[in-house]
Amino acid sequence: MGDQIQFIVEKLNQEPFRKNYNLISFDSLESLQLLQLLSDVLGEIDPKHAVDIREELPEQTVKRMLNLLGILKYKPPGPVSDLSAFRQGLVTGSKAVIHPVLHWLLQRTNELRTRAYLARFLVKLEVPAEFLQDDTVADFNKQYEELMEAFRNLHKEHEQLKISALSTAEIRRDISAMEEEKDQLAKRVERLKKRVETVQNHQRMLEIARQLHLEKEREESLAQQKQEQKSQFFHGEQRLQRAQVQLKEIQDMVADSKPESLMKILQEEINFNSYLGTEKIARELESKKTSVYFLQKVVAEPAMTQADLTALESELGEVNAQIKQLTEKRMIKYEPADSQIPMYRQQVSIISRKKEAKAEELQAAKEEVASLKRQMEQKNHQAHELQGSEVLTENELKQYVSKLRSKNTFYKKKRQEMAEIAAECGILQRTEELLRQRHEAVQQQQQEIEEKRGISGYSYTQEELERVSAVKSEMDEVKGQTLDNMSEMVRKLNAMVAEKKASLAPVIKELRQLRQNCQELTQECDEKKMQYDSCTAGLESKRSALEQEVRGLHEECAQEESNYRYINCMKRSVEIQLQRAKEEMKAYVSSDAQERRRAVREQYTRIILEQENLGKNLREKQKVVRESHGANMKQMKMWQDFEQLMECKRDCFLKQQNQAAIGQIIQEGGKDRLVL
Repeated sequence: MGDQIQFIVEKLNQEPFRKNYNLISFDSLESLQLLQLLSDVLGEIDPKHAVDIREELPEQTVKRMLNLLGILKYKPPGPVSDLSAFRQGLVTGSKAVIHPVLHWLLQRTNELRTRAYLARFLVKLEVPAEFLQDDTVADFNKQYEELMEAFRNLHKEHEQLKISALSTAEIRRDISAMEEEKDQLAKRVERLKKRVETVQNHQRMLEIARQLHLEKEREESLAQQKQEQKSQFFHGEQRLQRAQVQLKEIQDMVADSKPESLMKILQEEINFNSYLGTEKIARELESKKTSVYFLQKVVAEPAMTQADLTALESELGEVNAQIKQLTEKRMIKYEPADSQIPMYRQQVSIISRKKEAKAEELQAAKEEVASLKRQMEQKNHQAHELQGSEVLTENELKQYVSKLRSKNTFYKKKRQEMAEIAAECGILQRTEELLRQRHEAVQQQQQEIEEKRGISGYSYTQEELERVSAVKSEMDEVKGQTLDNMSEMVRKLNAMVAEKKASLAPVIKELRQLRQNCQELTQECDEKKMQYDSCTAGLESKRSALEQEVRGLHEECAQEESNYRYINCMKRSVEIQLQRAKEEMKAYVSSDAQERRRAVREQYTRIILEQENLGKNLREKQKVVRESHGANMKQMKMWQDFEQLMECKRDCFLKQQNQAAIGQIIQEGGKDRLVL
C-alpha cells in the first residue's frame, strides 16, 4: 500500500498535474479533495470530465465517474468487488476505493486517453426496438454502424502509419531536397535549351536524339529478350540431354537384356505397386481412420481427471487379461496338441512383417533416388548459372582423363625446356656481368689516356652526340608518321562530311515540306483552340450557375429534412415523457404499497432521507472532532515539550560522559608522569 501511495504521489507531482504533494499531505486529504483529484485525473484522460465537483450533485459526479470507469474497463480490486460497496465508497470519498483507482489510472494514462477518445465514437448508442421498426431510423442506425466500422478501420490504419511511416521532419527534409534537386534540374534543362537553340536545325537533332533514345531502349529490351531466349534454350538443351541420357540408359538396358527379363522387371514393379495400392496403403488408411475416429471420440468427451485416467487404465488391463484368457481357451478348444497351425501362423506373420519392412525400404530407396536426381538437376542448374560446365558422364570422364594425361606430358616437356632455358639464361647473365666488368675497365683506361693527352671527356661527349642524333632521327620519323596520320584523318572526315551531306539532302527537302505543313496545321489548331475555349467558357458559366442552383436546392432540402426529423424526434421524446409521467402518476396514486415504492418520487425521497441521515452523522462526527480539538492540541503540545525535555537530558548525559572520559585521560597522564 505504501508503494502504491508513493507511486501516486510521484505521478501527481509530474506533468501535467504538478500537485507538489508528499506522502503526509496526500494521506491527509479529505474525501471531497480526493474526489476532486480523481475528477482531475479523469479530466486529463477525457477533457469532458474536467469539471469542479462542487458545481454538480454527488449523484451526477458518481454516475459520471462510474460511466467513464466502465468505458475504461476498470475492475475494482478484491475487498471492494461488490458494485454497491464500490459506488458507496465513491460517494463517501473512501481512500480504500479512490487510491486503487488513481493507481490504476496513473499507470496507463496514455493508453486510457486513447481508449476514452475511441469511446466517444465507438460506444454504440442503443436504440429501442420499437424505434428501429421505422425504416428511416433503421437506415440511419445502419449508416451509423457502418460509419463506426469505417472509423475503426481508419484508426487502425492511422496507428499503423504512425508506427511505420517516417517522421514529419524527415519527410520535410526529403521534400526540400527533392525541390532543390528539381530546381537544379530545371536550371540545367534551361541552360541546355539555350545552348541547343543556338545550333542550326536543333529541332531535327532533338528528334534524332529522341529516336536514338527510343532505339537504345528497344535495344535493351531486345537484349533482355535475347538473354531470356538463351536461358530458355539452355533449359531446353538440359532437358534434351536428360532425355538423351535416359534414352541411352533404356537402350543399354534393352541391348543388354532380353524381353523375358524386361517383362520380369515390369512384372515385379507392377506387383510392388499393386501391393502398395491394395494392401499397405489400404491398411495404413484404415489405421489412420480408426485413430482419427478414436481421437474425435476423445475430443467430444468431457475433460478427464487423473483419477478417471487411472480407472480407465485399470479397466484396460483387466480387459486385456480377459482377452488373453479367452484366446488361450479358444486355442486349446479348437486346435489339437500336435497341430502345426500356430507355427504356420507365426511364420506367416513373420513373413508379412518382413514383406512390409522390405516394401518400406524399397519405397524409401525410391524416394532417396528421386531426391538425389532432383539435387543433381539443381546442382547442374547452379553450375550453369556460375558459368560452369555440365556434370560429365562416364565416357566423357574417360576422354577428359586421357586429355588430361596428354596435357600433363606436354606440361612436363615444356617444364624441362624452361629449366634448360633458365640454365642458359644464368650462363648469359654471368657472361654479361663479365663483359660489363671488362667494359668498365676499358673505359677507365680510356679516361686515363684522355687525361694524359689533355682531351678528358671526349668519349662521353661522342656518345652523347650519337645518342642525341639517334633520338632526333626517331622524333623526325614519328613526326612524319603523325603528319601522315593527320592528313589521312582529314581526308576521311571530308569524305564522311560529303557522304552525310549527300544522305541528308533528301531529308532536308522533306523537312522543308513538313515544316510548311506544320505551320499550316499550327495555324488551324490555334483557330480551333480559340473556338473551343470560347465554347468551353460559355458552357462552364452555365454549368456553374446550374451547380449553384442545385446546391441551394440541396441545402434547402437538407434543412427541411433536418427540421422534420428534429420535430419527429422531439415529438417521440415528448410522447415517451408523457408515457413515463402517466406511469409515474399511476404508480403514485396506486393503492399497492409495492407499486408506490417503485415510483421515482418515492425513490428520490428515500435517497434524500439517506443523504440527510448521512449528513447528520457527518455533522455529529465534525462536532466531536471540534470538541476534542483543544484537548488534543494541548496533549500534542505536552508531548512536544516532553520530547524537548528528553532531548535536553540526552545532551546533558552525553556531555557528562565526554567530560568524565577527558578527566580519566588526564589522571592517567598524571600517573604516567609520576612513574617517570
